[in-house]
Amino acid sequence: MSEEQNIKRLRDLSPHQWKSGIAAWLGWLFDGLDMHLYTLVATPFVASLMMASLDVPEQKAAVDQNASIIQAAFLVGWAFGGAFFGRLGDRMGRSRALILTILTYACFTGLSFFAQTWWQLMIFRFLAALGIGGEWAVGASLLSETWPKNWRPWIAATLQSAVNLGVMLACLAGYLLQGNEPKWIFLVGIFPALITLWIRKAVPETEEWTEARSGAEVPGVSALFGPEVRGVTLRVLLICSVSLTAHWAFMFWQASAIRSHEAVAALSASAKNEATVVALLVIMVGSLIGNFLSGGLAKLMGYRQAISINLALYFMVMAAAFVKPWSWDVTMAFYFAIGACQGVFGLFTMCLPPLFPTLIRTTGAGFCYNFGRIVAAAGTVFFGLFAPVGDYRATLLFASFLFLPAAIFGLMLPEEKLAPVQVGELAD
Repeated sequence: MSEEQNIKRLRDLSPHQWKSGIAAWLGWLFDGLDMHLYTLVATPFVASLMMASLDVPEQKAAVDQNASIIQAAFLVGWAFGGAFFGRLGDRMGRSRALILTILTYACFTGLSFFAQTWWQLMIFRFLAALGIGGEWAVGASLLSETWPKNWRPWIAATLQSAVNLGVMLACLAGYLLQGNEPKWIFLVGIFPALITLWIRKAVPETEEWTEARSGAEVPGVSALFGPEVRGVTLRVLLICSVSLTAHWAFMFWQASAIRSHEAVAALSASAKNEATVVALLVIMVGSLIGNFLSGGLAKLMGYRQAISINLALYFMVMAAAFVKPWSWDVTMAFYFAIGACQGVFGLFTMCLPPLFPTLIRTTGAGFCYNFGRIVAAAGTVFFGLFAPVGDYRATLLFASFLFLPAAIFGLMLPEEKLAPVQVGELAD
């Protein structure tokens, strides 16, 4: 009987597995924190850096444009970080690469406090995103190589829940710091750097990576497009690009939609900030539940069908939410339902890494999943500029329709059995 078959309960896990799980979970928790600190204060902070008034339509449009460009730079940085640190994770090991990713996003999130212009903020957000994107790839591979295979749907839900809790911590920071200048919230993002001290001491490399790396040369990035793996790479790129474009259009512009809601538009700046925090909190509560619903669905019917169904539901709920104006209570109910649909992205966590051979696992998963964010970056700017100035409901309605092809593309995702390619074949 294999070691994995002997693991039935949490108490059966080894200390190595526990440490790997805690390290990945904490990495994702602080991912969520540093990821959404900006979205909470984007409009007022960018306006203050530009010395623009949000009451003047022309200046408000310029603020929205620059805020979306900053978010686009963040998503592009996320994509490059997934590829760069994914490559490091395959060459130097999961544990050491994880430390570097967390230090990167913690340091540059904190440095955002010192931005004096909107383009300086854009640079800091781009650099912070390198670490956030890299942490996704490294953390996902770390767990896929250490925890039981048949636990993966629940591991995915638990990891994604760490992100949601991190976003809730960002909301708490936003609530506690309301009334202060927006820039102060970025100092909260420094704290994740402290956990790297523990990871460096306590978390060893995975046995699977150590065995694969012993005496073997790590294949080049071009191996992702070699004949053995190319089909997997292209299909994963397609589904991630389309779904993440729609998702990040929502995650960025929803805060502006809340600020312009008829129940919020006439409130003070402080009250508007509080409303955006409440809305994001509602999304995260829905997502916490959705993570485990998605995990259960994947357990019943497999990743491919579960992902496709979730993306179709995301379309239906998001389109209904923005097809017309709704009252505040109805809007919050829709935000909760949209959050529940976001559990689909947790499934990618455990679905993608095993599709690639061990020595290009973090490279493949990081590159394919995070490359979608480059497309999403363009989509964030496009949907913001395409809609009439200030009409965020139209922006989000247009974006929702991308989930329809995404649901179809989801059915094209390969099964894990397509990936057992030997490193020697890739290196040739």
